[in-house]
Amino acid sequence: MKIADSFQTRIATVLILLLLLVVGSLYFAVQVATGAAVKQQAVAQLGVGARVFERLLDTRGRQLRDALQVLSADFGFKDAVASDDSATIRSVLANHGARISASEVLLLGLDGRVLVSSVEGFAAGSPFRYSQPLLQARQRGQSNLIVALNGEPHLLVEAPVLAPLPIARVVMGFRMDQAFARELRELTNLEVSFIAFDQGRQGPLVTTLNAEQGAGMRALSTPATSAGGLEDLDFAGQHYLTKQLPLAEAGDYQVQAFLHSSLNQAMQAFAPLDQNILLIAVGALLASLIGALLLARNVSQPVRELARVAERVGQGDYQAVPAVQRRDELGLLAQALTRMQAGIAERERQLAHNALHDSLTGLPNRALLLERLGSAIAAGRPVALLYLGIGNFQSINEHYGAASSDQVLQQLSQRLQGSLRPGDSLARLLADEFLLLLEHADSDSAVAIADRLQQGLAQPLRIVNVEMKLDCRIGIAAYPLDGETAEELVRRAGIAMHDAAQLPGRLQVYQQGRDDAHQRQVNLIRDLRRAPGNGELQLHYQAKLSLSSGRVEQAEALLRWQHPQYGMVSPGEFIPLAERTGSIQALTAWVIEEALRQLQVWAERGLRLQLSLNISADDLHDLHLAARVGKLLQQYRVPAEQLIFEVTESAVMGNPEQALTILQQLRGLGISLSVDDFGTGYSSLSQLKRMPVQELKIDQSFVRDLDEASEDAVIVRSTIDMSHSLGLKVVAEGVEYERSLRLLERWGCDTVQGYLISRPLSAEAFETWHGQPLNPLLLRETER
Repeated sequence: MKIADSFQTRIATVLILLLLLVVGSLYFAVQVATGAAVKQQAVAQLGVGARVFERLLDTRGRQLRDALQVLSADFGFKDAVASDDSATIRSVLANHGARISASEVLLLGLDGRVLVSSVEGFAAGSPFRYSQPLLQARQRGQSNLIVALNGEPHLLVEAPVLAPLPIARVVMGFRMDQAFARELRELTNLEVSFIAFDQGRQGPLVTTLNAEQGAGMRALSTPATSAGGLEDLDFAGQHYLTKQLPLAEAGDYQVQAFLHSSLNQAMQAFAPLDQNILLIAVGALLASLIGALLLARNVSQPVRELARVAERVGQGDYQAVPAVQRRDELGLLAQALTRMQAGIAERERQLAHNALHDSLTGLPNRALLLERLGSAIAAGRPVALLYLGIGNFQSINEHYGAASSDQVLQQLSQRLQGSLRPGDSLARLLADEFLLLLEHADSDSAVAIADRLQQGLAQPLRIVNVEMKLDCRIGIAAYPLDGETAEELVRRAGIAMHDAAQLPGRLQVYQQGRDDAHQRQVNLIRDLRRAPGNGELQLHYQAKLSLSSGRVEQAEALLRWQHPQYGMVSPGEFIPLAERTGSIQALTAWVIEEALRQLQVWAERGLRLQLSLNISADDLHDLHLAARVGKLLQQYRVPAEQLIFEVTESAVMGNPEQALTILQQLRGLGISLSVDDFGTGYSSLSQLKRMPVQELKIDQSFVRDLDEASEDAVIVRSTIDMSHSLGLKVVAEGVEYERSLRLLERWGCDTVQGYLISRPLSAEAFETWHGQPLNPLLLRETER
């Protein structure tokens, strides 16, 4: 074999030629990459500069707005405006404007005419050109407005002067001048230009470019806007990448900003690198001529190929196939590498799919849907979300098991997929919650789609020969009406879904302001668990008057919550939250112990009362309730006869057998039992006869406006007679008028309670009230 045909020679020749090619390609590639890197860096710098500029404008607008709010709220200023004291108004406007470095401050009438101005050029009585745009901007929720004022760009902020009704409007302006441009250049290291076009005429150019470059910039400026566009521009031999930012555009004016990044200056930083690369390339070429034969002995093309493929695999490219057709060790290595990358590609594909999809239904998960929603928002496309939840899913899971629940979800997902339009997306968020992303849809079209969807979901599912009807509730939120971010839209759609659970149609569009109410509920639920330990709970006591003895021998303990942030929270608000979240038992435990402690204190002071306490439906599920109450009675040395536990009809009807067992245990301790809010629940007489109660409490809705000729009178009188025939005492709550008291007295009611007798009082106030003589109005007619 000739030396020229030898493998070693061919490798050496190829290496030398390849090195020449690589050196040349490297040099030109570096040039191209350098140019691309410089431009990419300039683009990134312009992007950062644009955000800094927006933040700076927002900061200036907020400063003006804060100053304007202080000015408009100033009592002296309001007085001067009301009295039309022009000299004082002008002085106040000038002082406030100078303090915040505002270029002009104007007082406008409600008709938009200039009343007083801090600067010349705005004649009193003349209409202010931007009066109506400022009003429209405030109605849209914009805090400021950029305009072309006297051919120059200005930032305007407006606020009404209230006394208490609007009597005038204050406008404060900030000129985007040379100083502002220099400040922005110092922050971003970019050249800055501002220009305004007013009624087709170009205003003066504000720029940090030098005079010659500024003249070139002015010549290239046109009224046409290109939002966020990038252009390569040459000014006096300097190459700039320019980003155009349209700040304002109306029918007769435009305001534009330009950010300039010098590409020449950036390229100068790479000049030493180019020289070093050229020197290194030449040196490498000379060295390769000497070492090519040595390298050729140890390096071969298959190795290079395998190395190239391995590198591609390391970069995530699993499609490259090694071009090695050999039967030796290198061939085996190539085959193993091919199998390895195929296995890696398959596992990575599976991992990527699992990371973005639900394993049970195969639907996209929350992460993937948020990504799609974010893309739609970034593109500015109107979209709507349908947040679907299954109200009875937990009941299905408890009655039919996890396997049937999984089949329910799979069949439901298939139905939902069948209802999708082209381009829409469906995702499973949680166990029983799905999210539908509707492209190019607003709230109205989303409601129509949701209504059709509910009609389809009304058909029962058939699981293991059992028909199951789902209680589906749907919440709707639309972009941009109901939120600006993906997370915000999903959260608000979820709030609407929870609200829909309370509606007959199980369909609800997000209502503005529900975030605040939802956040309040979240905070109350969070803080309720810590309220007993933080000393935020207290008991108030409302007197109960015995009509037979004419004395107050009983009282009802009522729970109050003094929240550190929201103040006094109504029991009607936090009690349902406690029942829904499972905190009610902890509250009941605190109430019982606090009531027994207070009874002990009163006993030591010679005051002996029978105290009524409310217990909830959840408490009647606690099999250890009676044992705990018994221990507390011993601990505080309070006779059980001093306690009355009040339970509602609905609480007993939830699980009658277990509730009756617990009530029997409490009665066994000697505690009296009372049926609270009688007439509003679902009890029957047979059920009432089974309950070990000694007292029945008529709900205040029947007593508050009691009149002898009313329908309530028939109900109350019949209830009293029925209760006495069953051996029960009767308490009427909600007594507010003397006529009601006399009727109840005549009909034989045993005890009354209400504002006519006493409002709920703190323990100290109740003790003081109890020690005073009883109001003569409360005495029986025979005693008066």
